[in-house]
Amino acid sequence: MPESFKRRRTPALLCAAVALLAMTIPLVVPAAAREREPNSVYAERRARLVAQLNEPVLLFGFTGKEDASPSYVFLQEPNFYYLTGHNEEGAAVLLIPPGAAEKGWKGPKEILFLPPRDPEQEKWNGPRLGPADPGIQEKTGFAAVEPFPTLKARLADLAQSDQEIWTLLPHPDDTGYPHAREWSSWITQASPGLALKDVTPALGAMRQVKSPGEIALLTKAIDLSMDAQLAAMRMVRPGLYEYQVAARMVEIHSNGGCETEAYAPIVGTGLHSTILHFNELDALIQDGDVVLMDVGGQYSGYTADVTRTIPANGHFTARQREIYEIVLGAQNAALAAMKPGMTLGRGFNSLFQIAYDYINSHGKDREGHSLGRYFIHGLSHHIGLEVHDAGNPNRPLEPGMVVTVEPGIYIPEEKIGVRIEDDVLITPTGYQLLTARLPRSVDEIEKIMSQAKASRAQ
Repeated sequence: MPESFKRRRTPALLCAAVALLAMTIPLVVPAAAREREPNSVYAERRARLVAQLNEPVLLFGFTGKEDASPSYVFLQEPNFYYLTGHNEEGAAVLLIPPGAAEKGWKGPKEILFLPPRDPEQEKWNGPRLGPADPGIQEKTGFAAVEPFPTLKARLADLAQSDQEIWTLLPHPDDTGYPHAREWSSWITQASPGLALKDVTPALGAMRQVKSPGEIALLTKAIDLSMDAQLAAMRMVRPGLYEYQVAARMVEIHSNGGCETEAYAPIVGTGLHSTILHFNELDALIQDGDVVLMDVGGQYSGYTADVTRTIPANGHFTARQREIYEIVLGAQNAALAAMKPGMTLGRGFNSLFQIAYDYINSHGKDREGHSLGRYFIHGLSHHIGLEVHDAGNPNRPLEPGMVVTVEPGIYIPEEKIGVRIEDDVLITPTGYQLLTARLPRSVDEIEKIMSQAKASRAQ
């Protein structure tokens, strides 16, 4: 999906349609049947972060009140989840740096704070982990698990030996629930003597390079998203509505184990294919349209982001084929240059510039102008616990990063919008195309759609 904030709102038409549609590291399955990495992986991240910062770190999870919708699916604050693997409401984590004992700290080096069990609430939402549960240390991977109300006293003790603490601070571009603002204010009120420092850059840098377990979970999300794209290729035809296509794709994600969509599905036909984040999904697919499908699943917290553009009737017109093959050529040019040291933005070693130059030097619009003006978004972004994942987007690529490659051309006056988006893992010598089994060429797409049409006719 093109760069910008991605809304998680699911259109009402899509909800109705869904209702009608009846890499080598071991993964741990907790009681909630959500796959996660071993506790040792989260512990290593915590130790690495606090050693790097050499000062206390305090992070808060989401409360479960971030969305008033009764259909709300709880998803943990991603930085908190990255460090703890804990996917329940109302928790906090305090990390203490090495050497704190010499400064007077007498507590544990890390503490997970959980809300006390509430039997009445659990009748509605199901059982939750509590700080006094038998075996809670083994379940969470924390030697010290305390009730959340004890956090204030711990902060008061900490203020006797430290003057600064790292946490998530609010930023001007924060949207939605004011998580960072509320909890940073809470710290200041609870312990006025502690100066707050922003942990976001350090955590973002860590999150950009994925662990083997993260890559395994991302791969599952991507595999299910490819399955959904293939099903859509076989399904699309004139006379269907956009929301029917999206509903089929969401059904495949859900049946495969996705807890939710990575973002509100985008299915745009005709003019809607030229609207980058179109998610109303209310138009009838017409003969002669192209249909752009930017739909990705989220599996165990990790997000895929995959786009294909296909002809509604199974055959691209000459002009649609021309635009499509220019976009594909730009994507292939960027992929050919993709390796450690390259950058995603518009500066030195720019993969974006490679794709843009290809588009701008191939083909013309109706007035004879070059097509670069119709490539109106960035080429790429990181994916992970967020579909536009954390970290500096201008950081040179490194092995272990997982990013999209998504050039596009959008010509409203011709009702042609084409985006081809794939997910890649950066390797020491280049890249691995994680979406390799999903067809990209015109001939492959038309073949799949032709075979599906023949099968429906039988």
